[in-house]
Order: sequence, then C-alpha cells, then structure tokens
Amino acid sequence: MFDPQTLVVPDGTRMEERTIVVDGGAIIGGGTSIEYGIIADEITVGEHVKIYGEVSARSDVYIDRRSEIGGTVRANGDAHLGEFTKIDGKLAVAGNLDIGDHVSIKDGFEARGWITIRNPIPLIIFLYLYLSELIRSGKDEEVERALNDLFSDDSDSADTPVMVLPAKSRITLSAIETGKPAHIGDDCRLQGNIRAESVAMGSNTTLFGSIRAKDITICENCTVHGNIDASGNVSIGSGNHVLGDLRAQAINIHRSTVVDGTMDAPRGIVVEDTASEVEEARKSEAVGKSKEVGTPKEVGKPETEEKVEVKREKDKKHTRSGRNRGREQFAKPRSRRDKRSRAKGHGRGPRYYVRGRGAERR
Repeated sequence: MFDPQTLVVPDGTRMEERTIVVDGGAIIGGGTSIEYGIIADEITVGEHVKIYGEVSARSDVYIDRRSEIGGTVRANGDAHLGEFTKIDGKLAVAGNLDIGDHVSIKDGFEARGWITIRNPIPLIIFLYLYLSELIRSGKDEEVERALNDLFSDDSDSADTPVMVLPAKSRITLSAIETGKPAHIGDDCRLQGNIRAESVAMGSNTTLFGSIRAKDITICENCTVHGNIDASGNVSIGSGNHVLGDLRAQAINIHRSTVVDGTMDAPRGIVVEDTASEVEEARKSEAVGKSKEVGTPKEVGKPETEEKVEVKREKDKKHTRSGRNRGREQFAKPRSRRDKRSRAKGHGRGPRYYVRGRGAERR
C-alpha cells in the first residue's frame, strides 16, 4: 500500500527533456503543479492539478475535476474525466470514455469504445448512498463483501511500483518540491533541486541538482551534481560521488565516497566501512598472526649446483688444513716497508701474520 503523505519515485524513473517516464503507475495529489509530461501505466490525477505537458497512459487514465492538461491525453485503456476539466490538446482513448459536464478539449477527442457524458456525483456520497440502501434492505452479507472489496489490501497492487506525488507538490524544470518526506528508488535519473522534509535515495541513481532536507540518506553508487544541505544528519553509503559541498549537523560517510567540495558538520564526521570490509580486515589480521606464530620461512634463494660444488671443495681444503691445527706458522712480511724495517732493525720489529686456526699472534 502506498502512503499518500510521502513523495515516492519508483525504481527506473527517468526525467527526460520534457517528460517524466515511470515504470509503473502514477498518482498525483490535488493542487499539484508539474511542468513536465507524464508517461506511466495507470495515471490518476486529483483535483485542481496542472500538468504542462502530455499525459500518456499505457492503461487507464483518471482526471478529476477542474484539472488542466497542457497537451494531448492518450489512454490505451479507459478514460475518466471529471467536470470542468481542460485539455489543451487532443483526447485519444482506446477504450471507453466517461466524461463529465463542462469539459473542454481543444483539438477534439477520439474514443473506440462507449462514450458516456454525465455529471457524476462525488464518490464518497455515492458510497454512502449505496451502503445505506444495502443496510436498509437487510443485506448484511453484501455490505460486508462491499467493505472488504473497498478496503482490502491487495498484494498484487501493493507490489506494483507507483509514483506518488502528495497534495500541493511542485515539479518544475529546476526543482522537485514537497512538504512531505521523499523516497527515491534505484536506477533513477532525475533533474532538479530536491526540497523535502526528509530524503531517502536508493542505489545507482543520478541527480542533476542539489538536496535540501532535515535528514538525508543515500545508499550506494549514486551521483549528486550539487550540494547536500541537511539541518539534521546525513548518511552516505559506499561508492557515491557528490559534486558539491556537504553540510549537516552530523555526517556518516563511507570511505569510498568522493566529495568534490567541502564537508562541514559541527557534531563531527564519521568515516565508516561496510560490514563485509570489516570482516575481511579481521580475517586478514588473523591470517597474519597465524603466519607469525608458525615456522619462519628460509630467507634467500636456493643454491645452484655450481655453488654447492665450490662449497664442497672449500670444506675439503679446510679438512686438510686441519691437520696442521695447533702448529705455529708465520707468513712472510706483507709489505716492503716491513722488509726494510727488519733489515735495518728499526721500529717495533717485524710484523707477522698468523696462519692456521689454533695459532696465536706474535
């Protein structure tokens, strides 16, 4: 069930040059002004609504009294027009047409089904008279059945995506304004500065405009081409890109989010990681500790066969020289200066160098 007090933009909604394309239905509250056309499955327009573009419904279209449409109205199903409705284009209906009094259609209309011209009474009065007659006739079962049909929660309709614009909302070429909370779905492409009580944005959404609300929440992989101003808190998930400044009382932001401007938060800025990243970091730390506790690896490259052979020859040489261990062997003087000093008998005497491991220096 939709909430008429929340502005809802369903998944996959696109704001093109002059048209809003919705992958679902559209419900427009009374007193709303839209400077775009609308393409949706089933379109319901309240009282005193002004739409500057065309209205194209893939199914039925319902336009309440005293509403104005600035272009052509097309319906692949049935069309219901209230009294004093004004259409500044053509009306094309593939099904039946139910039209009230004093309806103005500039370029005429075309309907392939039945055409009924009447002045319908308000719906609430009709329901009251209908239920009163059933109660007076003693048909309690029919009254209960009628109430169940009117107020039952249909699961199929609840699963259908619907764009909901609360009463007195305003969508212009540069702004999306409402006094109620706003919920924006995934994979949307919107244009205009959003002004709402609070804003919750899904994933993979692109907004060409700024956001101003009390509390703002952005999920993942969104791009905002503008500033984000919040009088309360701001929460931004991973993979987002903000091409502007970020101002709020408190900011929770993922470390992978990119902010091209400045961030200002009197209560502080918290940089967070996702739960999966925290778990991976813990696992890597545990693996590092286990490696430190285990047997250390041998350092260096493995020796080649040539190096091993040379090492063996050296070991044999040392083995042969070990026979002379303990004997005193002295080498000849290492320099000419030592030779001259020894011949002349000068200085501290001849300097000798010891060979052998067990010999002492003399």
